[in-house]
Amino acid sequence: MQSRRKLRFRLLVSFALFGFGLSALFAMASLYVRAKVEDQLVTAALQGDIDQGVDKTLAGQMGQSELIEAWIQSDRTLYKMPLAWQNLDTGVHDLYGVDASGHLKHYKLAVRRKDGVIGFERYDISREDLGKRQLITALSTAVVLFSLLSLAIGLWLSRKVLKPVTELARRLRDFRKSGRAEPLAQHFADDEVGELAQALDEYSTRLTAMVERDREFNSDVSHELRTPLAVISSTTELLQGSPDLTDKLRERLKRIERASRQATELIEALLLLSRAERRGPTRGETTDVAKLAADVIESQRPQIRDKPIEVELLQQDLVTVNAPASVLSVALTNLIGNAIKYTLEGRVKVVVDKGRVDVIDTGPGIKPEDAERLFQRGVRGEGAGGSGAGLGLAIVRRLCELYSWDVSMRPRTDGNGAVATIVFERS
Repeated sequence: MQSRRKLRFRLLVSFALFGFGLSALFAMASLYVRAKVEDQLVTAALQGDIDQGVDKTLAGQMGQSELIEAWIQSDRTLYKMPLAWQNLDTGVHDLYGVDASGHLKHYKLAVRRKDGVIGFERYDISREDLGKRQLITALSTAVVLFSLLSLAIGLWLSRKVLKPVTELARRLRDFRKSGRAEPLAQHFADDEVGELAQALDEYSTRLTAMVERDREFNSDVSHELRTPLAVISSTTELLQGSPDLTDKLRERLKRIERASRQATELIEALLLLSRAERRGPTRGETTDVAKLAADVIESQRPQIRDKPIEVELLQQDLVTVNAPASVLSVALTNLIGNAIKYTLEGRVKVVVDKGRVDVIDTGPGIKPEDAERLFQRGVRGEGAGGSGAGLGLAIVRRLCELYSWDVSMRPRTDGNGAVATIVFERS
């Protein structure tokens, strides 16, 4: 998953971590080298001094150490030394003790055993320990200071580097609020941000041209399609007034009239979508949901004439919506039409309740994981026969989003079938 942190924050963190890591690495390396060299020097000095003292004693000379506190004993006089020293092997050992003042002391004790002579030499390294602690304190302070310095440099650089990007984002937000696209490239230098602004200008120009062509096309479609549909509607109305029509012919004319009305409503709804009028209805129409659902069910009668299906409308509450009848008609026609299409036998029930409408069928149902996918363009339900491009539910979803409605589908829990729901009032 990609990080959603701001670029400025990432730059600050990067500089801070880099400064902290570099200074911490330097501090640890300094401590390690100091401790290593110091230990080697002390060990070599003690070992050389004790070797020299033992050799002088064996040669009959005074084996006095050149360092502080040295003892040369034999096997017979070893008991004079502290008990903890008596069994130590040849080498340099770390010992801790308390002096006369009660302060904790750290010693390096060199031991040499040779031909019955045992030499001890004790070297107080408490001062070196104190120096090490002081060095650690100084290096820790340096790490903190370097980290703060890196953070300050990162803050300054991030502001300087990201200033053009921030300015570009601000201008884009202003364009979105005002709705007027102005050239961006003229406000920026000829660098990477300037190239981005130039690319955005070119994209905006192409997009504006596409939107303008789309508006012109919509206007042409509105004029060219509404006129013949109006002619069809008026002609069927005149023909139905003829006294010589048979019942069969009159029924066919009614079907033509309903189809013409549905086509007109669909054109109005699609034009509304293509114009991207995202602020809801502009004409302030109020539509009775139950009455419109009854008209939609009646228009679907020819599709259920040869199928053993019962379609029922159940109105449990008076529900009206502030939207054009054409918009709601397209949505309900798709949902009710799909329910009738996929139900081979059984029942389709349309329930109008408080702030919602449910379309319940007894068809094969849907899988829970497919419920949301069916609202995507080009997706059709399993077992869908006949023609169709899988656009119906996608159009319904867009219309519902336009008027802030919620549309969903889910499988029935009390048997086979599916439930399609439009919620007009969001809780």
